[in-house]
Order: sequence, then structure tokens, then C-alpha cells
Amino acid sequence: MHDDEQKIIDEARNLWRRYVILTQELLKFIDKKDIDTFLALVPQRSQLIDLIKALPPNNFRQTEECRAMIEQIKPMDMQIMYKARAWLNKARRQTSTVKAYDLTASYGHRGRIFNQKY
Repeated sequence: MHDDEQKIIDEARNLWRRYVILTQELLKFIDKKDIDTFLALVPQRSQLIDLIKALPPNNFRQTEECRAMIEQIKPMDMQIMYKARAWLNKARRQTSTVKAYDLTASYGHRGRIFNQKY
């Protein structure tokens, strides 16, 4: 293997390792219900995918090492998707509840009666 090929393989390995770590972090923050941090990390993971796709052709993806990383990522991804959907559904329900109790929106200007002094 040439030095250039080895550099590409090493870069692919590094990016995939970072992807695994970032996936673990996403799972950790969604478990803690720290949605702001979770949402801040999502674009970073997308950027890693773009960097992996931008690499020159290489065979790292076919190595046992990469396959093991992918097998490690798959169940975490499933958990993240499940928990993100659950959080989103809960947020939607809460928003609906808030809107249902929003007197100002329900009664328009008639809600001003509560602000008048008698």
C-alpha cells in the first residue's frame, strides 16, 4: 500500500471513530433530555458524513474494523431515532395543550377585560 493510500485509510478510520463517538454523545444527551445540546450535535454528525463521502475512493468501509463500528452504530441510531420521535411527539402534545389554554388566542381582544381596573 502506498503512503497516500494509507493516509486516506487513516483519515477514514479517524472520521469513522469520530462518528461513533458523536453518535454516543447524541445518545447520551437525548437520554439526559438535553435537547439543545442534542440538536447542536446533529449537524456535526452530518458534517462527518459529508467528510467521509468526500474522501477519495478507499476500501476502509470493507474492513472488519469499519464493519464493527457500523454494527456498534446501528443500535445507537435506532435508540436515537426512537427517543427523538418520542420527544417530538411529547413536544407536539405540549404545544397543543398550551394552545388550547391560550385565552388570548381563543378570545381575541375580549381577553383584555382581565387587564382592566375596576
